[in-house]
Amino acid sequence: MSKLIPNRFLFDFEFPLHYQAKTPPVTGKLDNWPARYLVPNLAELDETQPFGNIWASWNDDGISIACEVKGKSKKLRCDPKTFWKGDNLRLCTDMRDTRNIKRASKYCQQFFFLPCGGGKDNKKPVAGTSPIQRARENAPTPPASRIEIASVISKDGYTLEAHIAASALSGFAPAEHPRIGFFYMLEDLQLGQQYLTVGDDLYWNIDPSTWATAVLVR
Repeated sequence: MSKLIPNRFLFDFEFPLHYQAKTPPVTGKLDNWPARYLVPNLAELDETQPFGNIWASWNDDGISIACEVKGKSKKLRCDPKTFWKGDNLRLCTDMRDTRNIKRASKYCQQFFFLPCGGGKDNKKPVAGTSPIQRARENAPTPPASRIEIASVISKDGYTLEAHIAASALSGFAPAEHPRIGFFYMLEDLQLGQQYLTVGDDLYWNIDPSTWATAVLVR
């Protein structure tokens, strides 16, 4: 029987988001992601096992993120028009870490990353942004060129890398605001959902107060 309140909901999480002086090349091969850049696995608090690894880092040029998914036996299904219905990674950020708000501000953004689904053959990776539901004010939509993405698809999963340029992050100011709201949702049609703090039932996609705090450390 599932718990009415997941253990992760009972805590306010804070973790270091480490600095990488040189932005990792966006190749999809994960050659530049040592263990220190892994986003903490909080799923263990709810006695669940992750099916993917997530890495993230920052520098003055922006934020980089990577993921690896293994254990798949079915083909990927990705459609940029309905990205939330297929295999995808989403990243939510709040550049002011206003943990007491229930509706997103102009400093809150949702990014999505798909390992495939783009190009004429639907095999190229796709990245983009999507408005946060019920936001008080939406962040400006950045040009697609400000988000780089690459992926490598294998028989049992995929790897993915992306870089979000500083100019695409609404309110990005590491020196003045080193604490940011941070949340990820990794969805797989075969393996299920993996998320940082809370799932759909607690409205992470609406409420920034459910996200964790990432501290931009050098």
